Amino acid sequence: MASHAKFAEIAALAGDPSRAVMLHALMDGRALTASEMARAASIAPQTASDHLARMVAAGLLSVVKQGRHRYHRLASPVVAQMMESIMLVASDLEPAQPKLTVGPRDKSLRAGRTCYDHLAGRLGVALADALVMGGHVELADDAGLVTNTGVAFLGGIGVDIDALMARRGKRSKRVLCRPCLDWSERRPHLAGVLGAALFTHSFKNGWIRHIDGTRAVMVTPKGRRIYREQLGVQLE
Repeated sequence: MASHAKFAEIAALAGDPSRAVMLHALMDGRALTASEMARAASIAPQTASDHLARMVAAGLLSVVKQGRHRYHRLASPVVAQMMESIMLVASDLEPAQPKLTVGPRDKSLRAGRTCYDHLAGRLGVALADALVMGGHVELADDAGLVTNTGVAFLGGIGVDIDALMARRGKRSKRVLCRPCLDWSERRPHLAGVLGAALFTHSFKNGWIRHIDGTRAVMVTPKGRRIYREQLGVQLE
């Protein structure tokens, strides 16, 4: 259990407007330099470096060194889950509008996007729905289970559950499968090791592609057919 002091430190770090923008910029799973983060937050490079150093020290970010460059990324899926939850609460507390639109207003982000390393938006929720309806995955409030039929089904489309479990290792705290309440749809999409594997598999096989400069993803014609015929995912 975190101490009150640590809780307050994390809340203060994530609550600063500039740092909030920087954390949000990393929600697509990328690693960015201090200069790129400064541009995203519209602040001076030195100010960005100071913010980044504090977030690294607090365990919100990690640093990857490559040659002369230092790249920053979210330290873990737990940090991404925290950010997604904060965005959900923040959108709920916005003043009511005549017609409430929750989550991102960009149509492409609502259709499909990355949530750290897994799929979100209508695509992510539809994928979760299809796996649950097919009896392949069971979801509770904050836990998930891949059924025996699910292991066989996912293996048939190229997602080897046994291999995922072996790569995860016994010491990993990351769960195989869990629901993640979707920011825009307000229903769960799949997170955890399985959620990440489904995203990676979809991307590598050309079922989806990134929309440059955003967290949005687009389903390709091939992907639309595969999702419909093999996974039972109905997309608009």
